Amino acid sequence: MRRRGLNFRRRKKKLNLTALQGAAFWIGEVILAFVVGCMVVWFFGYTLSNVGESMEPTLKSGDQVLINRLVYEIKSPSYGDLIVFKPNGNQNAHYHIKRVVGKPGDTITIKSGRVFVNGELLNETVQTASMQDAGLAEEGVKLGADEYFVLGDNRNNSEDSRSANIGNVKKEDILGQAWFVVTPGERFGRLK
Repeated sequence: MRRRGLNFRRRKKKLNLTALQGAAFWIGEVILAFVVGCMVVWFFGYTLSNVGESMEPTLKSGDQVLINRLVYEIKSPSYGDLIVFKPNGNQNAHYHIKRVVGKPGDTITIKSGRVFVNGELLNETVQTASMQDAGLAEEGVKLGADEYFVLGDNRNNSEDSRSANIGNVKKEDILGQAWFVVTPGERFGRLK
C-alpha cells in the first residue's frame, strides 16, 4: 500500500471544454453586436436638426431627424418620400428636408395653388394649404434624368423647387431619406 504524503509535483489541469465553448460563444456575440452596431450607426446614425417651419405640420423647427443613407443606394426616391439634400450641390449650405412630388422625366405644373404631375392632379399624402406662389412651376418644369421636384409641407412658407435658390434636386445631392424623429416626447416616431 502506497502512502499518500506531500506531493510537490504539479498536476495538469484538464481543459474544461464546456466553459471554453461558452466563452467563445459569448465573445462571438459581443463581436457580432459591435459589427451590427457599427453598421446601424454608419447607415442610419446620421441625425439632422430640422431648420425652419417649411415642413410643418410633419416636422417642427428643431426636430431631430434620423437619416437613412442606405435606402437610395438601393432604390430611387419615390413620390411622397422626405429627402435630405444640399441645394444645387452647394457643400457650404445646410441640409434641407423636403417631400418628393416629381421624379425624373415628369413635368410639374402649379395652377391655382394645386400641383399637377404630367397634367394630372397630385394625390397629396399630407394635408396642405393651397399655394399662393407657383414660382418656377407656373409655366411647368420638365425634370431631367436624375432630377427631383420637392416641396415643403407648409407650402406657403417653404423655399423649395419652386425657387431658383433650390431648384430641381439632383440625385447626387441627396444624402438620404428622413425617416424617424428622435426628438423626445410626442413627436418621437417614424415619419410618413
